[in-house]
Amino acid sequence: MASIGHVLIGTAAARLARQGQRTLWSPITAGAIWSGLSLLPDADVIGFRFGVHYADTWGHRGATHSIAFALAAGAVVWAVARLAKLPAARTGLIAFALVLTHPLLDTLTDGGLGCALLWPFSDERFFAPWTPIPVAPIGRAFLSAEGARVAAIEFVIFAPFLLYALWPALRGKRATNS
Repeated sequence: MASIGHVLIGTAAARLARQGQRTLWSPITAGAIWSGLSLLPDADVIGFRFGVHYADTWGHRGATHSIAFALAAGAVVWAVARLAKLPAARTGLIAFALVLTHPLLDTLTDGGLGCALLWPFSDERFFAPWTPIPVAPIGRAFLSAEGARVAAIEFVIFAPFLLYALWPALRGKRATNS
């Protein structure tokens, strides 16, 4: 994926995490934090600079695209939320689900090697049975006509998540009109 979808899902998760809860950040800051968390599995691309190959365990869409990695990320967020006196279980569960959406969505792409969802138990890479999302070019190649095409497709597919993130809360509007 071109990461557009991951970012839009992150903004929706920010709204979900904030609803009815005490928060430390503005909606924009929360959106940036949760979007960053949504992109976390792609930190594996740093490995390319250090000689890690795409197909390696720690290569792109390897260990960081696993259920275990999502659980670990959720546990870290739970601990941070607990220290910040935020609703830890709720925040950790949302973080786990958000990080897990990344590899699950990547399995819906039509390219690459698949995702190592079951790491550390298996290095096997998986694709979903249906792959409707075009794979994005990596690195500078993304700044091309093909990269723009993939980004536009993702924006259309994931626009409902952005609408949810930005749509005004209807409950508050109704209460003031009564």
